[in-house]
Amino acid sequence: MSASASYDRDEGQRKRGLDIRFNRFRGLATAVVVFAILLFVVDLISAGPLSYFDISFLSSGGATLALAAVGETIVILSGGFDLSAGAVLSLVNVVLATSMDPMNFEANVLLWTLVGIGVGMGIGAVNGFFIAFVRLQPIVVTLSTMFIIQGVTLLILDKPGGFVSPSIGGFYLGDLVPNWIPMPIALLVVVGFFWLWMKRTRFGTAIYAVGSDPHAAASAGLRVAWTRFFVYVVAGGFYGLGGVFISAQTGSGDPLVGNPLLLSIFAAVVVGGTRLGGGKGGPIGSIFGAYILMIVVNILLVLNVSAYYSTIAEGVILLLAVLAGSISRDSELARQIRGAATRIGAWRAGMLPSQIGGGDRRLSMTDVTRPESRTGEAPSFWSRHGEALRYALPAYVAMVLVVLVTQFWLGNAIFNWTYWNSLIVLSSFLAILALGQGTVILTGGLDLSVPWTIGFCGILLAGMVQGSDAALVYALPVVILVAVVIGLVNGLGIVWLGLSPIVVTLATNGVLQGAALLYSGGTPAGFSSPMLRAFMTSKFLGITPVVYFMVAFVIFAVVFLSRTSFGRRVYGIGNGVRVAQLSGIAVGRTLVGVYVLSAVCSALVGILLTGFSGQASLGMGDDYLLPSIAVVVVGGALITGGRGHYLGMLGGVLLLTALQTLLAGTTLPYATRAIIYGVVVLGAVIALRDRRETS
Repeated sequence: MSASASYDRDEGQRKRGLDIRFNRFRGLATAVVVFAILLFVVDLISAGPLSYFDISFLSSGGATLALAAVGETIVILSGGFDLSAGAVLSLVNVVLATSMDPMNFEANVLLWTLVGIGVGMGIGAVNGFFIAFVRLQPIVVTLSTMFIIQGVTLLILDKPGGFVSPSIGGFYLGDLVPNWIPMPIALLVVVGFFWLWMKRTRFGTAIYAVGSDPHAAASAGLRVAWTRFFVYVVAGGFYGLGGVFISAQTGSGDPLVGNPLLLSIFAAVVVGGTRLGGGKGGPIGSIFGAYILMIVVNILLVLNVSAYYSTIAEGVILLLAVLAGSISRDSELARQIRGAATRIGAWRAGMLPSQIGGGDRRLSMTDVTRPESRTGEAPSFWSRHGEALRYALPAYVAMVLVVLVTQFWLGNAIFNWTYWNSLIVLSSFLAILALGQGTVILTGGLDLSVPWTIGFCGILLAGMVQGSDAALVYALPVVILVAVVIGLVNGLGIVWLGLSPIVVTLATNGVLQGAALLYSGGTPAGFSSPMLRAFMTSKFLGITPVVYFMVAFVIFAVVFLSRTSFGRRVYGIGNGVRVAQLSGIAVGRTLVGVYVLSAVCSALVGILLTGFSGQASLGMGDDYLLPSIAVVVVGGALITGGRGHYLGMLGGVLLLTALQTLLAGTTLPYATRAIIYGVVVLGAVIALRDRRETS
């Protein structure tokens, strides 16, 4: 080989190596550049040049989000997902605020920091155990623990209060070097060096390997289960440290302090260049991502833009960041564009299936004979629905047991029509959500935009109706149309852009929250019309009118999922997208329809809730996210899709509503109900999990 050829080969290898390194750190480099540009913008719009005080203020304002984002990043790098991060922040905050002596102004900073980290690691160990060793889906486990933790937090402290020693705030919000290095920056630098060290250990290598391909990692001798377990433990430690820092900022406890940060945490991770699904990115980028989000919000405030736009900005930034990180020649968006071009070309050539004349039999399926027509016998009901019934019956058995306990404990249940009427009325909300969320889950997805689709549609209806029955004529269609648009946004984002359902619906939920705040001005006005109020609370022949509606709805839902071509396509997609595509199922259109259905069901619940309570309120849908998933899982559906029946979901609805009625009769607080809901979901998933979930 000549010297020239050898030089060209070495030069080519060097360029390929540089390209690989650039692609590896592209997300981090982009985040750093955007961060620098935003700092420059802040400097331009400020009254004067950025001072040390400004830098210190900015560093402390984003540190909690940055620390939580570091923990979430480590989970995502391993291919996992953690929805309990915000709840852990709140728990650590109230633990510290209720444990410190108000008379002691000089608390041991190291001790209480270790307490906060320990609480977070303990929660992480619980998540890691169920995910790594019981092999449950991370989304179900962390969503359940999120509600359990929120319940425990409210039991510890049910309203803002408590005491956090000023010495904690003095340490974390002070200076490492006076007027030179703020302590929050020093803390994040230490976190960055800790990650760089851990990244070079066997555990750090295993995180990336498991996130890229767990089967290949197992074949290489890595202990995948233990890696996943310790990932959640380490992440919990960072959430705990974030809880300590936010306690230093507030000086007191607030059981809801971490809840609004969930959307921001995921946005920071994605903006920082970490790929959802695992294997690419890192916590250092997430730190910059957290400060990018914080600076954007600060810029909006400086420009006198309403703070209500903050959640909208975070949701849009999350979507744009995920989209920017996924754009490539092989991305779903690129494939959709190429597919659209191909279809247009086929349409111009007259070669689409719909354009082929009736005499062309190439695509005809009329000669295909169904198995039952060949044998002359149709499959029995049990052979067709035996598996679904086997998984659905436990919910009804458990519901009967709950009713018996209610009869024994409270009386007037089994033979009291008022009890059953109330049970059905209270079940109506979840029964409607079960169709929407259940259909999404049957395809293997999840709709996290349910809470604020309910809230926004309810607030929109109340604002339009203003107590007028006549206004329902145009208000109801408008609200349903808005829901269709919401579903289309979710569906097209998932299908056309190829984004994760969790990310798209979480971002949509944040955007809807901001939209509801803007529309209502922070205080929803208007009331339900008398007709809608009567529909939910009055009696006709001794029965609440909504009960008649629910009988018709259940019949529709059963027929819709089990007897229509759309329902069969839903099950086909849930059992395998690729197989469904090869079978000729229009996967894209079906998925878009699924998310439209979920949004319409959520809007219908918002309408009925407004009628039930007489008015709409901010956060009126917050209590329905976990239950909407719980009733589907408890009813025997497989969280990964492909298995489930609406009658089983209805059994889950009746079970959880009967349980809620029993608990309400014992005057237990919401905190206890949240804990029980989380435990019930975890128990149901463990009891009804399928082999495909544990493989």
